[in-house]
Amino acid sequence: MTIKVLVVDDSAFFRRRVTEILNAHTELEVIGDASNGKDAISQTALLKPDVVTMDIEMPVMDGITAVREIMAATPTPIIMFSSLTHDGAKATLNALEAGALDFLPKRFEDIAKNKTEGIQLLQDRVLQLGKKRSAPRTISSATVIRSELAPANRPVSRTSPTTRKNKVDLKSSDKPSLVERTRARLARQPVPKEPVTPITRTKHLRASGKSYKLLAIGTSTGGPVALQTVLSEIPANYPLPIIIVQHMPAAFTPAFASRLNTQCKISVSEATTGDVLKPGHAYLAPGGKQMLLESRGGKTNIVIRDDDSERLTYKPSVDLSFGSAAKAYGGEVLGIILTGMGADGREGCRMLKQRGATIWAQDEDTSVVYGMPQAVTVAGIAEQNFALDKIGSAILKETSGG
Repeated sequence: MTIKVLVVDDSAFFRRRVTEILNAHTELEVIGDASNGKDAISQTALLKPDVVTMDIEMPVMDGITAVREIMAATPTPIIMFSSLTHDGAKATLNALEAGALDFLPKRFEDIAKNKTEGIQLLQDRVLQLGKKRSAPRTISSATVIRSELAPANRPVSRTSPTTRKNKVDLKSSDKPSLVERTRARLARQPVPKEPVTPITRTKHLRASGKSYKLLAIGTSTGGPVALQTVLSEIPANYPLPIIIVQHMPAAFTPAFASRLNTQCKISVSEATTGDVLKPGHAYLAPGGKQMLLESRGGKTNIVIRDDDSERLTYKPSVDLSFGSAAKAYGGEVLGIILTGMGADGREGCRMLKQRGATIWAQDEDTSVVYGMPQAVTVAGIAEQNFALDKIGSAILKETSGG
């Protein structure tokens, strides 16, 4: 199946470059382009592409307005191109709220080690959004796209010699062992080739009666809107601290934390080293770094580590943050994996579950991309699958009797 793409940008050079990159892939075909948002709306209605790549700043009509109009008239998966600036971050978050599903920086090298990896990243993102496209339905302004692809971390082969020997020095006496364990488990776990029967969803959740000290949430593609949906239901007096790992560039996480803090009743901030976890407060892992938890003297602190290694795909990594939570809190954690590409979070969830923690995952129908939730589900780690709009109330019932 060929994924048909519409390229929208006011720069003729950029349109041509993106077209060349996408057409170089055998499963992708650019079927048209547009130089402004108004043309993008008409071209989308006329050509009916599987995916639209969209610039933000354009003459005649900007990309955010175009996204909103397209989602109202002819819902289509849209990936935004953004600048890695504070203003660019705010505009991209606005586009995601308007209905865009994903974003990439216009300079691919900003999130890739080299030009070749940047090209592959764009191709992969478009493929993931376009493949196995479902009939659109709206959840908090986002079109739900289902992906039945097996989760994979492409930059690191599970069978390559480098997987076995790579280690990451996070400049802490007890952290490298955690990283090594996580990577070793990742190397041992095969990627499931066939989907398994999903966990049966219960209409009425009964609270387990377990005691919890932490709520941990991991997500990627589709996460900004999903997190807003879930966290907006949490009351200001929520009894647990919350850690959030969202795959996002460093330039975006301050603006995203600020936005969530404005939208939610609880307090939300970008995590910093030395933060002591407090009830009713959510700590967002900063982009480009690793967020770990350390327990000392009866208190649990956040430690943020610089990570310039090429050996870990995700920065921040759900696996590392969840793994450190397992060490700090044992089984008194409710871990939740929301929509996202890849399998980050599976091994961190496995570590948590081995300590007795509870693990939930978003269901396939409401995931923008069913990669990360699928990974913990097919591995038999997730105990429940929930539709996005049910997760917030389920969290309250399980952790605070709400």
